Amino acid sequence: MDDDYPNSRNILSWAEEDRPREKLLLKGRTALSEAELIAILLGSGTKEHSAVDVAKTLMVSVGNNLHRLAKLSVKELMKIKGIGEARAITIVAALELGRRRSESESVGRHKLSESKQVYNHMKPYLLDKVMEEFWVILLNRANEVLQTHQVSIGGVAGTVADTRMIFKLAIENLASSVILVHNHPSGQLSASNADLNVTKQIAHAGKIIDIPVLDHVIFTETGYYSFRDEGLL
Repeated sequence: MDDDYPNSRNILSWAEEDRPREKLLLKGRTALSEAELIAILLGSGTKEHSAVDVAKTLMVSVGNNLHRLAKLSVKELMKIKGIGEARAITIVAALELGRRRSESESVGRHKLSESKQVYNHMKPYLLDKVMEEFWVILLNRANEVLQTHQVSIGGVAGTVADTRMIFKLAIENLASSVILVHNHPSGQLSASNADLNVTKQIAHAGKIIDIPVLDHVIFTETGYYSFRDEGLL
């Protein structure tokens, strides 16, 4: 027996209540482990190993961390024995649906009055992203969210923010103010010289056309950095 698949056996020989699909029907979806839910997506295992065994191996490879799993590409998922292209695509699609559900729950006319609220608002958009992205939140006079837009996407170490694009979006949507947000995939919770310069440039442009920049938040998976909180805006 392969050590990567401990206690492997044909899933059809399991007690009905222990099979993922049957378990979901009998006990509900919350009774299933992450590996069992993934096994349902896989549909079947290999000749030697059950779908649950394959799913367990996948979860072990990411330290049983769903956030790390969500970052894997189709090619990276295919490195796991028993996961081909079709199954990898299914997993990526399921995780993307989960992300979009979180995003849709955050959509609405809600007020952003402090940096922590901005950070929480941006979680559905920026969690699990491996590339640096620049976003703008458009607000009305009551600081309620009108729209949230991606301005640019770059590499691991940086992206470009187009001042004209930011204020074009603001004017078209009749925004009274904006909040800038970009992520640091590295997890660095500080502003670089480039971050300081681009913030100064965009804020200056906002003053000229009377659409102020209320804050610039640097987003990481473990926390955030607010230019306004640091007295830089």
